[in-house]
Amino acid sequence: MIKAEILSDIAGVQHGFFTRLGGHSQGIYASLNTGLGADEDNAVILKNRKIVAEALAAKEVVTPYQYHSSVVLSVDEAWDWQSPPKADGLVTRQKGLAIAVNTADCTPVIFADVKGGVVGIAHAGWKGTVGGVLEETVAAMVALGSQAGDIVAAIGPTISQKNYEVGPEFVEQFVADNPESEKFFVASERDGHAMFDLPGCVQERLRRCNLKQIENLTLCTYGDEGKFYSYRRMTHRGEADYGRQMSGVSLG
Repeated sequence: MIKAEILSDIAGVQHGFFTRLGGHSQGIYASLNTGLGADEDNAVILKNRKIVAEALAAKEVVTPYQYHSSVVLSVDEAWDWQSPPKADGLVTRQKGLAIAVNTADCTPVIFADVKGGVVGIAHAGWKGTVGGVLEETVAAMVALGSQAGDIVAAIGPTISQKNYEVGPEFVEQFVADNPESEKFFVASERDGHAMFDLPGCVQERLRRCNLKQIENLTLCTYGDEGKFYSYRRMTHRGEADYGRQMSGVSLG
């Protein structure tokens, strides 16, 4: 489990960006796969999720059905893991309940109010980032009583720019939405293609939310196979499936 410095000293907040290590999964899922969407025995995945809950000093850990949206939910109690609500961001004031997201290249972002009492988490792929999932997570925390200036955020393991090649249509769509976003692209070795800085884009969007402090762990999921699952690495290798690592936060 990897911790962010800016979150570690906030009283009552437990957090962690989990790696693929320390679980029960085998084969391509080895070993702490927490993604229920994987083609693996759910009983094994639930055992892995229990490891996460215990590490976060929580009775239960809840994750949404992620679909690259800007939907953020306020969580008061755990739900049935077999029928999670659709969302890509969660916030809570409930003690003893861990809120979490699963990723395998997209960016996990953990939020906490430095004055205590409210935490949040977001799954930010490029679609969710452009769609406003980060801004909506901050807004949901404010709705629970936080002030934006009291919120800090940590950017967890995600695919880095040097490993994220995109096509010309991607660049055109992104820049058309916001011309300033051109700075997040550099030329690729392939004509017409570019390398996209997803964590840099996420960090810029967080800055615009007027957060007190932002920490980027600068860890690449694609480049560190020993620690992280990666969807893009899986597709490049032609593998059948991939695991997901969890990032979570709770109040104690």
